[in-house]
Amino acid sequence: MSGSGTTEEDDPLRTAVWRLRSRGCWTDAAALLAPTADRPPVAVERAALLIERCLYAECGWAEAEDALRAAEAVAREDEDRGAAACERGYLAYAATLHGVRDRADEARSALGRAAALLSPSSPGRPLLDFRRGLLAQYLADTPQAARAAYRRAHAGATARGDALLLSFTWRHLAALALGDGELAEARHGFAESLRLREELGYLVGTAPALAALADAEPEPEATRLRTEARRLFHLLGGVPTWLAGHLAPRPAA
Repeated sequence: MSGSGTTEEDDPLRTAVWRLRSRGCWTDAAALLAPTADRPPVAVERAALLIERCLYAECGWAEAEDALRAAEAVAREDEDRGAAACERGYLAYAATLHGVRDRADEARSALGRAAALLSPSSPGRPLLDFRRGLLAQYLADTPQAARAAYRRAHAGATARGDALLLSFTWRHLAALALGDGELAEARHGFAESLRLREELGYLVGTAPALAALADAEPEPEATRLRTEARRLFHLLGGVPTWLAGHLAPRPAA
């Protein structure tokens, strides 16, 4: 799920959902949407919140599946079906990534279905491109395909002013650059990702951004960034769960 945080023009519900989501309170945020979840876009958003919880906290798989089935059941237009298919692919990706169950084929099929349903100008297209990049990078180990997908997502997010999605595309493009030894490019991308997340108040995503930038910075800055990431990680109750090993204190050289 993408987004741009909140502005003064947002209604109180949108503001409350964003604030809860940004602090890792996905279940509470989803509960606020439950009364209007018979509307397809709301149903998809509610499912997306619970799927994000699965990815970050590695729990709540059954609740996410139930919410996703409900969203699929109320979808009537291609846009809504495509958005639900995009979430279906993301849930399958998360389950595969965390070793819950190998659902890689389901992830590819669902994102392919989303691509067929969402028009090239659809608001959901940049997010779909980003998620196809995740599959290419982490499930198929094809970094060139991942880079192309991330760049499409980055261009689409820029055109739409989707700051949160941009924070993800910056970070993943930077990770590929780091893997290629392009340290300056990696440092720039990680710094942009961190800047956007801090501006948006996306607290649950700030620790990973700090840790990622630390990987591209020399000492003593790297240690300072990891220390701050560790503080936020503990403040949020140990989410994202997959960050724990990355934040373990490192022995002195």
